[in-house]
Amino acid sequence: MRKLNTLSRREREIMDVVYGSGRVTAGEVRTRMPAAPSYSAVRATLRVLERKGVLRHELDGVRYVYVPTVGRERARQGAIEHLLDTFFDGSAAGAVMTLLERSRGDLSRDELDRMARLIDRARKEGR
Repeated sequence: MRKLNTLSRREREIMDVVYGSGRVTAGEVRTRMPAAPSYSAVRATLRVLERKGVLRHELDGVRYVYVPTVGRERARQGAIEHLLDTFFDGSAAGAVMTLLERSRGDLSRDELDRMARLIDRARKEGR
C-alpha cells in the first residue's frame, strides 16, 4: 500500500485514466487527460508507475498496453490514507467534519441517513 501513498498528482491523473479504461496505450492516456503533457512525458510517467508496481504493460503488436496491477478500491484506500495523513493528522473524523462543513446543502436526505447509520454502527462497534 505504501507505493500508492507516494503517487504524484500527474501519476494519479494517469492512474485515473487507466482505471477508467482498464487497458490503455500511452497515446490513449494522453488524449484522455485534461491539459496533457507531451507524449514522451506520459510514457516516462507510465514507466515510473511500472517501477512503483501499480501498472504493468502487455505487448499488443508493437504497442505497449498498460493495465493496473492494483485494484481501484485498494488505490482509493491508499489515496484516502495519504489524504488523512497529510492534511488531517490521520483523523478520519477531521476529514468527515471538513467535508460536512463545506457541503453547502448538497447532501441528500438519503446520504445523511446513511452517514447517521454508519456513525451509529461505529459507536456500537466501539470505533
